[in-house]
Amino acid sequence: MKIKIILMLFLAFSLSNIFAQNTLRVILIDCETKEPLIGAGVMLQNTTNGAFSNAEGLAILSNIPDGKQRFEITYMGYEKTVKEFTFPLDSNEPIIVKVEPDEEMLQEVVVSSTRGTRTFKDIPTRIEFINTEELGEKGVMKPGDIRMLLNESTGIMTQQTSAISGNSSIRIQGLDGRYTQILKDGFPVFSGAASGLGLLQTPPLDLKQVEIIKGSSSTLYGGGAIAGLVNLISKTPEKERDFSIHLNGTTAKGLDVNSFFGQKFNKVGTTVFASYNRNWAYDPSNVGFTAIPKFDRFVLNPKLFLYLTDNTDFSFGINSMIENRLGGDMKYVEGKGNKDHSYFERNKTQRHSSQLTFDHRFDKKNRLNVKNSVTYFSRKLEIPDFRFDGDQLSSFSEASYIRTEEKTEWVAGANVWTDKFTEKKRTDFQLRDYNTTTLGLFLQNNTKITDWMNLETGLRTDYVTDYGFAVLPRVSSYFKITDKFSSRVGGGFGYKTPTIFSEDSERIQFQNVLPINDDRNKLERSYGANVDFTYKTGLFDDQVYLTVNQLFFYTYLRNPLELQAVDNNYWQFNNIDGHVNSKGAETNMKIKYRDFGLFLGYTYTDAKVKDGGRSYQKTLTPKHKINSVLMYEVEDKWKIGLEGYYTSKQNLNDGKTGKDYLILGLMMQRIWERFSIYANFENFTDRRQTRFDSIYIGSMTNPQFRDIYAPLDGFVMNAGIIIKL
Repeated sequence: MKIKIILMLFLAFSLSNIFAQNTLRVILIDCETKEPLIGAGVMLQNTTNGAFSNAEGLAILSNIPDGKQRFEITYMGYEKTVKEFTFPLDSNEPIIVKVEPDEEMLQEVVVSSTRGTRTFKDIPTRIEFINTEELGEKGVMKPGDIRMLLNESTGIMTQQTSAISGNSSIRIQGLDGRYTQILKDGFPVFSGAASGLGLLQTPPLDLKQVEIIKGSSSTLYGGGAIAGLVNLISKTPEKERDFSIHLNGTTAKGLDVNSFFGQKFNKVGTTVFASYNRNWAYDPSNVGFTAIPKFDRFVLNPKLFLYLTDNTDFSFGINSMIENRLGGDMKYVEGKGNKDHSYFERNKTQRHSSQLTFDHRFDKKNRLNVKNSVTYFSRKLEIPDFRFDGDQLSSFSEASYIRTEEKTEWVAGANVWTDKFTEKKRTDFQLRDYNTTTLGLFLQNNTKITDWMNLETGLRTDYVTDYGFAVLPRVSSYFKITDKFSSRVGGGFGYKTPTIFSEDSERIQFQNVLPINDDRNKLERSYGANVDFTYKTGLFDDQVYLTVNQLFFYTYLRNPLELQAVDNNYWQFNNIDGHVNSKGAETNMKIKYRDFGLFLGYTYTDAKVKDGGRSYQKTLTPKHKINSVLMYEVEDKWKIGLEGYYTSKQNLNDGKTGKDYLILGLMMQRIWERFSIYANFENFTDRRQTRFDSIYIGSMTNPQFRDIYAPLDGFVMNAGIIIKL
């Protein structure tokens, strides 16, 4: 009898608990725009009970006990919000919760490259955006340079131009690296002679974001951006101190020591980035030549920020880099050279640049921006029986005026870009000096035509000494077809000033390359267009979020400059009687489910050269490239990523065809409040060109290096620690 009574009481207590479970319905909206937040997370504190908001911003949580309960609301770019409700609720109607934007996060999504004040989602020009979080993930994989960061983006390849020194350039949408413009905070400090090693000498750890504009819409800063523009945006000081030390070591005999400090003190702020990167000579294939050269590099980037008034800001910074790089025969590099082991390639480089900016806001609508940069670059390149030695002094000055209305924004300005290269007499060969000045005027407008259409137009006119005028119109439009479906369409003109600095001349260390002839050579000119479509939706009751972006691109490059053989083993740059057509498509897909994210990217590139009556496929341009990344991420605790990259066959300059290959990588990071540890297994299947193809012909003392189209370092593991103070 007692047992029955106990069972009845237990059942009654259980039923009361069951019926005490409640349901919460909340609609999450932006407190300013009142737009619904799609994919925001709502979590019952101290439990695993949570849900994500759907396309209408609605999130539904069940099984909530009676009494006062606290809920955390999180969304990228917004402040973490905590709400308290007492259950049972008075009504079953959804509760509207307004979520406030995180001002610091909003600063990260303001696009700098277009000079205006519009945020990322409002820009008609198609811009690919790599934020601080993604930069941090790539930084633990390759903290010494940005080559991997860019190579793993859809539509971009880094082309290694030296088999033994690692020199690389960026190829976007099938076009040579000289058609890509790399900026640092809007300053072109990697142009001309400084372009060959720029990727390898720029650590990513002081960057806040990276903005990439591809194709014909990228000529915002003048010549050199026919293929695309990459703008590296540095971190700025915040009120909360940012002080970190990053130590990294690799199985490829590499060592990286990086540190960053940034903080704002009332009217003054500062950032200081310092790094030391070292590698000992590394040859995993026992080929006898360095897959990774021996190098020492020091980087120091201090910057001072003055907040003179509430409306006036001033900053001044210095970027300095010194590097000694030695590649070649392993025995020579290790100090054991003899007559049979005497081949080497030595690069001694220095880059020092100043950056000055002045920004004044007259009122909420009118703003003046002035900036100036002066860059000194020195390079000494030496191989047996040949030396190349030159200094480059360049400057960039710009003044722009921005007027922002509710629905339209105007940007007008002018800039002056000087570029002087002076070669030192080290051989009997004629000098390749040049001195170019470019004067530019530009006018840009961004207008919200309707609620579903934004239009951006621009007109730029440059005058280049010795080459005349170049007029660059461009137009881009954004169409919000539905809440889930949108499109961008754009097009424009471009040009490139002739110089001897390209992948082809870099590959032969500038030996016997004749200087540019102002009377014979002319500006390379281009035009092109692109169109993309973006679709965002929730699947399986909005538990899974899908984003698909499809881009189609086309670029026509008229009379491109090519390095051609002439008499006496000389080489000369000539504008061919023809053109380059580069067309293709990029597909990007992102799938998000709770703590898991999957990214899939595919690039199809068809680049052809027509020279007179001859037509052929462009070399070192794979038609197919697939990127895939699977991420598991628990905020402030874990990051685990599995990556796979496939590159198809490509034509080589010696008439042969390079093999296709697949690279796999695995990264793991454990995060605590003040420090984190990580390990990265890059290319763990050990795909490298020396396993399935040769890298040179001839002898060890007189090698002739072939095109490098696949990795040379193979499987490399790196591990390290990041300490936040």
